Amino acid sequence: MLKDNLYKIDSLSHQDGVLKAVLGIDKSHQVFEGHFPGQPVLPGAVMLQMVKEVLESSLGYTIRLKKADQIKFLGLIDPQIDNLLELELSYNQTDDNLLHVIASFVFHDVLSFKFKGTFVKL
Repeated sequence: MLKDNLYKIDSLSHQDGVLKAVLGIDKSHQVFEGHFPGQPVLPGAVMLQMVKEVLESSLGYTIRLKKADQIKFLGLIDPQIDNLLELELSYNQTDDNLLHVIASFVFHDVLSFKFKGTFVKL
């Protein structure tokens, strides 16, 4: 949905339930026209969607958010300052097709987003 449109995966490492990625944001994407005009900020809902899409891309199957135990927006991500965003994600898959995920975005060495929740494999 947003991958290869709003963002591209510049680098990715995936090992033993841990993903680390550098994402390049398209600072001219239309999402920034409405959020917010003259002061672009990456929307929180978009950050959560990016976590989902990077995880789906890495695992090779579709998932759906089942439960968000914690979502914290700790800092603004302004693509005009820098278009690179670091994603760190760990997951544990259970026998009942659940993925327990902890993810964070770091922007300019500042923790900007934290997520802890559960996705279900479709």
